[in-house]
Amino acid sequence: EGASAERDITENIQKIEQLIPEVEKYESERIETVKERLNSKLKEFIDSGNQNGDRFEQEIIYFLDKFDINEEKIRLKNHCTFFIETMQQNEVVGNKLGFIAQEIGREINTLGSKANHAEIQKIVVNMKDYLGKVKEQSLNIL
Repeated sequence: EGASAERDITENIQKIEQLIPEVEKYESERIETVKERLNSKLKEFIDSGNQNGDRFEQEIIYFLDKFDINEEKIRLKNHCTFFIETMQQNEVVGNKLGFIAQEIGREINTLGSKANHAEIQKIVVNMKDYLGKVKEQSLNIL
């Protein structure tokens, strides 16, 4: 039973990893949308005649923060790899796996909130579903 649970957990972590490239399929569309919003805000700022640089700076920072999700994708992949490596150790790793699963969840959530794109949101929901299965299965073997 333990071997079966471990196999299921590994498969679900691998499914999360396999969804990362799916996010990349929508990157150019998402980036274009962010650029359009930024250009719209820039035009709004210029047309308003309101030269409140602080507000404009806040808008720029907001869009730049939303623009790049590469770090989240890299960390998510690294956490998934670390989870599988940790699970294969010949020692008690239950708590450690729980902590890594939390980190995976954080990256998935950040990816979803930063991406703000319908198709990427669907992928994020699937990732969360697989992670939920991992957490559930982990409880059975700890």
